[in-house]
Formats: sequence, C-alpha cells, structure tokens
Amino acid sequence: MSDQVPVDEDGLIRLQKLLAMSGVASRRKCEELMLEGKVVVDGEVVTRLGTKVDPGTAVIRVDGKRLPPVSPHVYLVLNKPRGVVSTMSDPEGRPTIADLVADRPERLFHVGRLDTDTSGLLMLTNDGDFAQRMAHPSYEVDKTYVAEVEGEVTRATIKSLLAGVTLEDGPVTVSKARVVSSGQQYGKDKSIVELVIHEGRNRIVRRLLDQVGHPVRQLTRTAIGPVVLGRLGIGELRQLTLPELGELLDNAQL
Repeated sequence: MSDQVPVDEDGLIRLQKLLAMSGVASRRKCEELMLEGKVVVDGEVVTRLGTKVDPGTAVIRVDGKRLPPVSPHVYLVLNKPRGVVSTMSDPEGRPTIADLVADRPERLFHVGRLDTDTSGLLMLTNDGDFAQRMAHPSYEVDKTYVAEVEGEVTRATIKSLLAGVTLEDGPVTVSKARVVSSGQQYGKDKSIVELVIHEGRNRIVRRLLDQVGHPVRQLTRTAIGPVVLGRLGIGELRQLTLPELGELLDNAQL
C-alpha cells in the first residue's frame, strides 16, 4: 500500500476508510466488520465508526489477520535464476541480484540468501529491520524446496528424513517431505522431492539429500512461509500481498 494516505493534521485517518483503501472490503462492509467486533487495533476491539488511527503505527487485525501499516518501504518477491549470486555486488563480476533490480529506485536488501546454483524465491526490501529479523534464526519461517535428485527416493528415505538427519554441523529437522515424481532420465533413475525445513544453514538442502544418498541435480525454493512463488517467471519481481506481509510481520514480531 502506498504511503500517500490522506490523513488529517494530526496524521490520523478514519479506521473504516483506511480498511477500505487497504483493499479489505468496501467502506460499508468495513463498517459492518467493525460493528461485528471483528476489527482490533493495538489489541482492543474497535466498534465506534468515527475512530481514527495512525496508519503508520497502528497494529490492526481484521478477523484475526494482521493488516500491515502504511509505510514507505517496499517488500518484493524475486524468482532468482540459477547462476545469479545472492548479493548486490560481486568482486568476480558474476551476475548478481542488483542486475535484476537495476531499474528500482530503492536501496534494496536481500532477506537471507540462496546458493548461486539454486533458483527460486528470494525476498527483497528496503526495510532493514524486517530484513534482519526475517534472516535471524529465532524468527525463521518454513521454507519449501523442490529438488531433482539422483536415484529413486523410497518411502524409507522419506521416513528417515522426517525422523531427522544429523549433519557435521548438527541435526536438521524436516517438517514435511514427499516424493513428487520418480522415473528415468538418460538411462538413470531420478526423483523429484519436496522438502519443508525451518532453518537456513549454508547449502542445507543439498547436504541433507546428499547425506541420505540422493545428490541434488537441480534445486528451487518455492515458498517462504505464506509467500509462494506460484507463476512468477524466472527473473521476475512482484510485491508481497498485504496478507503475506501481515503474516511475516507477525512472525518477525514487528
């Protein structure tokens, strides 16, 4: 949502107007939601229709879901191609994220990183606090990966992944694991597996699958928490939706 919100001289705006401008519903429907006790501001149910709020600081929930504050910050999703380095500059001259966002006016930070040879979902923002929180181990959300691996992945392997695998730098917890498909390519067995893990240690998915005997051929991150890659093309950007951002802000306790 743009930070160009019409506020009064005190920097406030009527709550139902802000909800409608945020795309929650029509103004009338937003008023109904308030009267039904479904709108909470800073922990208190607000039913009085004339109530004004600060759009930049109020913590608003509608039906329990967080509505992000109005902010000058941008929150973007990038489908990073393979071969692109997850930095904004590279001394070796390799292609970087900065090349993909060269037309953006903001000074962007990447939220976490992806290996150079891994493609998929990477978030970018000019909100330094958000970037730091989201990358911190205590706030990390589930990350979903799809990997093409060598060999046929069996049910027993899936069970052992879900039971937990210990690598040289400690155990890894796998929240979900499933075989998407298996077959042959160039006369050799291959499988496509989907994994959901919570942490972001260096090359964690590749090391994990290597440990159980299935080296990774290709790897893509398809989701971070509520944010899903979907049909976003390789190298393309989109803005986080308000529900996605609201859930992530809650997760990061911002």
